[in-house]
Amino acid sequence: MRNAGKSLPISVSSCLKIHLGKVRKYNQRVKLIIGFIYKDEAIFIKARDRLIKRFGRIDFQSEAIDFNYTDYYEKEMGASLKRRFVSFFKLIHIQDLYRIKLCTNRIEARFLMRNGRQVNLDPGYLDLAKLVLASTKDYAHRIYLRKGIFAEVTLNYRNNSFASNDWTYPDYRTKEYIEVFNKIRMLYAR
Repeated sequence: MRNAGKSLPISVSSCLKIHLGKVRKYNQRVKLIIGFIYKDEAIFIKARDRLIKRFGRIDFQSEAIDFNYTDYYEKEMGASLKRRFVSFFKLIHIQDLYRIKLCTNRIEARFLMRNGRQVNLDPGYLDLAKLVLASTKDYAHRIYLRKGIFAEVTLNYRNNSFASNDWTYPDYRTKEYIEVFNKIRMLYAR
């Protein structure tokens, strides 16, 4: 053990013989989507219009869907909540997701009442292979981005449709939501 405890020098020429993964700049742009949970249609419109000012025109807006999958938001926002999704024409860089989540948090704060939020905004992005959502909450299946923001792959695209993972929220598993994301994916694919 002549070299025990000593690091062996590695020359540049010997490194070039090893086939390492090549680091490349990632320039693919993805489709920004934002989910809204709200009670009052006027609040949805005001929040949506603020997002349009920030991110440009939308190219898809879903119908209002009854949000009755959990009572998590009921104490804060009331009963009979609705969910909508919008997507934006202008594509984004993946590395901007954490900034977008911080922006949507600021917009939520503009619509605070005594009990809490009047609108919940869930930003994410969609590409041909997956739907990724941003969150302020850490968990085993989430990856830290920056400034207190995490990301999770909520849905994967396989067998010609989006499909859920073990951790996917119950509402994101529904046929209604999957159809919305499949439509947005077709817009992105074009």
